[in-house]
Amino acid sequence: MTLQRIDNIGIVVEDLDAAVAFFTELGMQTEATAHIEGLFADHAVGLDGVRSTIAMMRTPDGHSKLELAQYHTPAAIRDGSHNPPPNTLGMHRVMFAVDDIDDTLSRLRPHGAELIGEVAQYKDLYRLCYLRGPSGIILALAEQTS
Repeated sequence: MTLQRIDNIGIVVEDLDAAVAFFTELGMQTEATAHIEGLFADHAVGLDGVRSTIAMMRTPDGHSKLELAQYHTPAAIRDGSHNPPPNTLGMHRVMFAVDDIDDTLSRLRPHGAELIGEVAQYKDLYRLCYLRGPSGIILALAEQTS
């Protein structure tokens, strides 16, 4: 048996509607939404009384997906700093390739996006930046320049 693919990346958010709006503005599409609860959910995630709502978002090419989840019960918890720096151990960030970083940032700012540093040029190959999105999620954007 071999690995087939990464199916999706799961992100727990405080406000599902705001997160969906943010990732929709980025260019992702909502593939499905669902209310998740019951013994299968409790067993799968190892918690009791799970009740959550999820939105499955996919990239325009259909190859990558994010599962955004808002936990109603048990409530989502913060483990450490709400705004950890980019060098924090654990899940680091999700990077998206975009056509135009400046345009993307201007569209995401009304949805709460904040640059962590600044847009930087890497050689003559890429413009890159890190930003915070909903619920403190760290994203990176890459614009190929050559």
